[in-house]
This record gives sequence, structure tokens and C-alpha cells, in this order.
Amino acid sequence: MFIELHILQNFAPSNLNRDDTGNPKDTEFGGVRRARISSQAIKHAMRKHDVFRNTIKTDIGFRTRYLTRELNDLLEENKKPAEESAAITRAIAALFTSKKGKMDSDDPDRTMVPVYLAKSDAEWLRAEIVAKWSELLEASKIQIVDEEDDSEETDKKKKKKKANIPPVLKDIVDGLIDRTSKQAGAPDIALFGRMLADRPITNIDAACQVSHAISTHRVNMELDYFTAVDDLQKDEESGAAMIGVTAFNSACFYRYARLDWDLLVKNLGGDKALARKTVEGFLRAAALAIPSGKQNSFAAQNPPDFMLGVVRKDGQSWSLANAFETPVKPGRDGGLMSASIEKLKEYWAKLSKVYGGDGITTATLSMDGDDNMEGWLKKLLGSLE
Repeated sequence: MFIELHILQNFAPSNLNRDDTGNPKDTEFGGVRRARISSQAIKHAMRKHDVFRNTIKTDIGFRTRYLTRELNDLLEENKKPAEESAAITRAIAALFTSKKGKMDSDDPDRTMVPVYLAKSDAEWLRAEIVAKWSELLEASKIQIVDEEDDSEETDKKKKKKKANIPPVLKDIVDGLIDRTSKQAGAPDIALFGRMLADRPITNIDAACQVSHAISTHRVNMELDYFTAVDDLQKDEESGAAMIGVTAFNSACFYRYARLDWDLLVKNLGGDKALARKTVEGFLRAAALAIPSGKQNSFAAQNPPDFMLGVVRKDGQSWSLANAFETPVKPGRDGGLMSASIEKLKEYWAKLSKVYGGDGITTATLSMDGDDNMEGWLKKLLGSLE
């Protein structure tokens, strides 16, 4: 069973998601430039939104290169000395994220790559560390090194990597690997997946797919030339305290997401009640969460005007982006939302006619409709097995 979400959302002038030059992200689609918001920005806003956490009523995971900070804070609650805690947590974090046991050369408290773990994983580590404190303290003083084998093979020295890893340290890391390989640990990890290159056994397949949002129409980037006034400047003095330029655009976006119900249940260890809450949190956050880029400058807090929710049992997947392959154009009096809604509905009808619509439940939430958020959610959630 799959849940699909099709959203049309019009944003006032904004720069919600910047590229490496500070300009709003964009792309070419249908032969013209479109505004774009990356899926990463959308997913981050959703998983960090209060409505997601308040709906699932459990801790979300944390993604960080500073696993040591999380563990050190927990160990401080156990009255463990800071320097000793730091040595132990660095050793564990290094070995978990890198088979060579390396940390970032620029910051000894930062791992080589981010980890995505649940709060329960950190609590498990805290308990293991406290229980084996003395052994770990000694183990943390042993440097993990690569040794060279001097044996000759066809007149060349053969290098063999040997890790001198203390057993107590290896046991804890192996325990964390085993633990994370069997469970997502948090609803957001179950939804968005986890990947750790050096520990592929801990990878979790994402239960949801989120597309990059693109504008339904052609977009041109605009520039805001701004100045900042110096409050202590005298009347006879001229000039601004600062001059700058900010890029922005305004666009009606099409957003698409697809959620695999069966995989979500599997990732959550078969807990259907939590899976249902996770779907509800996902749907609520999809409607309310907005990327935070330059919001202090633009305050583009614009909720969706139209949402089509779909629960399907046929396993098909329909992005409706091609409804806008020919860009929408404003009418004589302006406006893009009404035309975008009509094009989306027309394209949905065409797909249903060609490929069939059996086993599909739909729910529409529109500013012009009679339903509300709660009724829309009730219809979709009621279709889940």
C-alpha cells in the first residue's frame, strides 16, 4: 500500500533554498527555467517541525558529526569526568563511523561522516559505557594503528592492514552496529532512511520518496538592492552602513511525495500504531512545514492552496509533474494557482483513464472546498490497513 501526496503551494517573494552562490535554486523543465526547492530542504523542515514531533509523540532521531557531544552530555548526567568521557566517546565514534578508526583531522570531536541515530541508541551507548567504564578508559588510551607486513611477494612488500582494537571497544561498536541494523529506532529514520558507507549493514531503506518542488510556470530571478542605515551617523555625514544585493523569486510550486506503508511498518519493527501516527505526522508536516531560508527577510509563510492525497493498493506511482511540462501562464487578470489546479486535475483524469483507477482512494483539500484538514486526514488514514 502506498500514500501519495500532490501539493500546490504559492510562495510570496522569497529565497527559501539557496544554491552555492546564494541565489534561489532553479532548474530547467519543459524547456524553460523553473524555481526549485530541493527535497533535502523540504524533508529537513518536515522532520524538525513541531507538528511532526507532537503527532508521533516520541523522540525523533538526530543526524550529526558530533556524536561525541550527545554522549558526553549524557555521561555528564552520570557525573563522569569530562576529559575521560571525551576520550572514550571519541574512540567509540571513530570506530563506528570509520573502519580505520579516524576522526576529522580538523576537529577531534567530529566524525568523518554524519551519523543518523535514535535517542534510544544514545541511551544504550550511555548504559554500556557506564557499565564498562574502567575497561573503556584503558582501551581509549590505545591507538588504533595500521601495521606493515614485511613479507615479500614478487619482490614487492605487501601491505596488510591490522587494527589493534581493544575487545571491549570492539564489543560496544559491534553491539551498536547490530542494534542499528535491526531497527530504525525513530520514526523519521524509518521515513527518510539511513546510509553509512563504512557500515552498510546499518543502512535503512527510506519508506518515503520526496521530489524537488518545481514551479508550475516560468520563473525569472529578481534582485533586491538594499542598504542598511547607520543609526549613529551624523546628519552631515552621507552614505550607508552597508549595501548589498539579495536574489529572490515568487512561484507557485508543485510538490510530490510517495510513502510505502508496508516498508514503514517494517522499518518500525511491525508497530502499526506508531506507523499510523508517523503517516499522520508526515501528512501534517507536509502541509505546514516550510524551509527556513531567508525567512527573516521575506516571511514567506504561505500554506498550500491545494492538496490531493492518494492511498493506492496497486503499487503504481504517479508524479503529476508532467501536468506542468507546458508551463502555466497567468490569465488576463493574473494568477497562477487556479490554472495550476485545473491542469493538475486534468492530468490526473487522463492518467486514471489510461492506466485505471481501481484500488485508489483520493481525498482533496482545497481553499475553495468544503473539507478541512481533519476531515482530509481522517479519510486518508481510514484507508490504511
